[in-house]
This record gives sequence, structure tokens and C-alpha cells, in this order.
Amino acid sequence: MSHQTFLTPEGEAKLKTELAELTGPRREELSQRLRSAIQMGDLSENADYHKAKEDQGFLEGRIQEIEAALRTAVIIEKNQSDVVNVGSHVTVQEEDFDPETFYLVGAKEADPRNGRISNESPIGGALMNHKVGDVVQAETPGGKIKFKILKVE
Repeated sequence: MSHQTFLTPEGEAKLKTELAELTGPRREELSQRLRSAIQMGDLSENADYHKAKEDQGFLEGRIQEIEAALRTAVIIEKNQSDVVNVGSHVTVQEEDFDPETFYLVGAKEADPRNGRISNESPIGGALMNHKVGDVVQAETPGGKIKFKILKVE
């Protein structure tokens, strides 16, 4: 099953940079740690060796995760439409609250505290394919919320 990963151009660049760091300097550093630990002799009670092997597992797992994300990446450009989609900056207002602006991104780049919400999140999913003036309802862990879309960029 091929699952698409939505990435902004910045998100793609960030992943490529991380991948280069992990497959270059970090992988080399780990292999040196492993060589040093192996030279110490008895591996059965060698904590350095076991820690390095564990770190190697995490490193290789992260490398595979990034490679898979980049392989299935759909790069989202700035939204040119008046309909909410991944890549849209959406300003919404919940009744009795100040307007809020969200940037709809793929799940890999979501950072709700900084206004970057995933298209797979309850609010992001509810906003998808709507336009200015629409009143949208989202089912969140805190209950149902209703808001009006004020602006789509």
C-alpha cells in the first residue's frame, strides 16, 4: 500500500538535510563506536557495544523512515485556489473567539503549537475542500467545535 506523504518544499529540504547528516557523519560516528567497542573484547557484557548497536538500530530506522517519506512525497506548493487544501493558509473564527490562522500541511510537518496543522487532524480534515464563508464543524478530543472560514490563501 503506497501512502502519499504531503511535504512543503521547506519540509522536503529539511528531510533531505537530515538524511544527509544521518547517512554521512552520524553513520560513520556509529561505526567507529562499534569498532572501538568490539576491540574491547567480550561483547556479552560490553555496555558500549550494546548501546552502539541499539543506537544503530534507531539510526537505520530513521533513515528508512525518511527515505520512504521522500519516495512517496507529494510536494505541495502555495495554494492558488479559494478552496482549502494542503498548502493553504486558512483563517477561521470560532464563535466568541479571536480569528486564528492555520497552515495546512502533511502529517510529517504538523506542528500545531506553531499553527501548522495536518490535513489528517480533526480540524485539518474538516477544513479540506471548503471555502470562505463556509461554517465547518470538527470533532476534536475536546468535543465538537464549529468555526467559519474567513480567508483562504
